Amino acid sequence: MGFLRRRKDETLNEMLLREAGLGESPGTPPAQPPSEPAFPPALADPYVGTYPADPPSGSWLRAMARPSSADAMVVVRAPLLAGDEVDFVTLPGGDVIVDAEEGDADLSPLADALEATLSAPYRAHAQRQRGDLWGVAATRIDVRSFSCDAGDEIELVRLGGRLKLTVDGASSSLRIPELERAGEEQPGEDYDVCAARIDGDFWEIRAAAL
Repeated sequence: MGFLRRRKDETLNEMLLREAGLGESPGTPPAQPPSEPAFPPALADPYVGTYPADPPSGSWLRAMARPSSADAMVVVRAPLLAGDEVDFVTLPGGDVIVDAEEGDADLSPLADALEATLSAPYRAHAQRQRGDLWGVAATRIDVRSFSCDAGDEIELVRLGGRLKLTVDGASSSLRIPELERAGEEQPGEDYDVCAARIDGDFWEIRAAAL
């Protein structure tokens, strides 16, 4: 029978691992994690971890800035684009509304690549991968048209048969039939509808049953 010799200041687990040949020998530097590749082999979802986990009411408008999951992801060459990121929305008629871009280059290469598999309207985020290559991710959105000059963010809640409308966080007595219809399309009687202005009379809508 062999003897297990325990070194000074050595725990029992460390001794057993050492005797079994599984422990690190003195002076052996710790293993270093593998370095990240300079260029990822596949386009990663750029939206992971960007959304709040709190209840839907109040968080949807913040989440509208970027989609929570992508319906289409492509890699496209766009040599004329400046900067490293671009955000844009394509309206039902095909018009492109740019949210963020460095410069004013034509975004058609990005939109054309997406629309091979995804029809408008959608919200897209593009990020430079390497050189002229851009990764683009987009998600479908609900866009509706109505006139409202009171503000840019609207929330309509129906609860227990009562309607409450807020515009830019303040209570309002306005009636917006388009938002009521969006809520009535949800299952059940109670709902929460959020609207964020894209441009002019075009609004991005998110609705859910309560």
